[in-house]
Amino acid sequence: MTIKIYNTLTREKEDFKPIEDRKVRMYVCGPTVYNYIHIGNARPAIVFDTVRRYLEYRDYEVTYVLNFTDVDDKIIKAANDMSEDVKVVADRFIKAYMEDVEALGVKKATYHPRVTETIDDIITFIEGLIEKEFAYEVDGDVYFKPRAFEDYGKLSHQSIDELRAGARIQVGEKKNDPLDFALWKKAKANEVAWDSPWGKGRPGWHIECSTMAKKYLGETIDIHAGGQDLSFPHHENEIAQSEAKTGKTFANYWMHNGYININNEKMSKSLGNFVLTRELLQKHDPRVIRFFMLSVHYRHPINFSEELLNGAKNSFERIQTTYFNLEHRKQTSMNLTQDNEQWLQKIDEFNHQFTNVMDDDFNTANAISVLFDVTKTANLYLEEAQTSSEVLESFQTTIETILHVLGISLEKETDLLDEDIEALIVERNEARKNRNFERADEIRDLLKDKNIILEDTPQGVRWKRG
Repeated sequence: MTIKIYNTLTREKEDFKPIEDRKVRMYVCGPTVYNYIHIGNARPAIVFDTVRRYLEYRDYEVTYVLNFTDVDDKIIKAANDMSEDVKVVADRFIKAYMEDVEALGVKKATYHPRVTETIDDIITFIEGLIEKEFAYEVDGDVYFKPRAFEDYGKLSHQSIDELRAGARIQVGEKKNDPLDFALWKKAKANEVAWDSPWGKGRPGWHIECSTMAKKYLGETIDIHAGGQDLSFPHHENEIAQSEAKTGKTFANYWMHNGYININNEKMSKSLGNFVLTRELLQKHDPRVIRFFMLSVHYRHPINFSEELLNGAKNSFERIQTTYFNLEHRKQTSMNLTQDNEQWLQKIDEFNHQFTNVMDDDFNTANAISVLFDVTKTANLYLEEAQTSSEVLESFQTTIETILHVLGISLEKETDLLDEDIEALIVERNEARKNRNFERADEIRDLLKDKNIILEDTPQGVRWKRG
């Protein structure tokens, strides 16, 4: 089977053929670190981490780069507002970002480069563009000339004239054409700056990613990814300056995730419907947040509400309960061979279905549907009078595998219970045997207060998180 990726550049699904056999060079645009991230920032972190995980599941070696923009107008303003150094502010919010996405099951990138650590490379890159006459300097600022790059607009599928109609020259800018964009910005008073051939200044936004992608992945990369809002102008400008500099294709596949709506309205600060990831993590299981984010195909918009998140919680808990019921049933199962092949064949079909839907542009929504089918069939098997350890373990392995690729952990039953709670469950069982139902109910309520809900099943007492 061949993985197919919807390429924003061609607007088509294409067979994935990496530059090197079984190796993938992947670059994802990271955050500008001037504040805590919102759930719109969390979506690409989760989505493209899952893409990476699936590529690794399919035996590709992935070099994954996610950058930090740690100097920018917004960071400078935040630092001034807080009366702090730019680096102090950037370090704080990089640390916060890593904490938030790690909680959401996101693996660390192979490289997490920062703009401030790449200044010399950026200056060299800009010098190359000036030398090739794709860029020019005016009074300490350096601008790129999109009109000099023949294919400008190919990612956003817009003509140069259409783009020109919406372009403006801002107050203080000295560029020759409204379409021209800054590669280097002349330093303002009391602003962080670096020495350059054009005087003190700092990089423009777009040049950062072109430079870091080239430095860590080479002149041509396999996959470049980010939020839909980055398609234009950021990614369009990256293509122009990178291909102008090297004369080679910058990225073979462009991937963009859809927006997040809050209660059916586009999330924005002006509407007051801004949800910080950190605040959401304080109220909800991060695994449920990730499960919810992956329940919709990455290219589609996703609507967020507490009601929908609670629905995801219930769905995830059903999967979790099935998994632990399988684990519990193994204690009383036998080494049966009768009818094993029939069930094992069904499980094998689920594994193939999972691969098929993920091969189709990483369709996590359909992968979760396969997971629901696995748990439904596993529950039917649990109704059998006699069960086989082989079949039970095969169901568990499939559930584990799918959830691992989706970046969602399954905690073991014993990991969730401390000695006191275990003792209370034993005491409750004894109370029920002695028909002391009042004490049994007291213990049930006590455990509920500890966020442990008990369920009495034909296979014995089960628990789940409340």
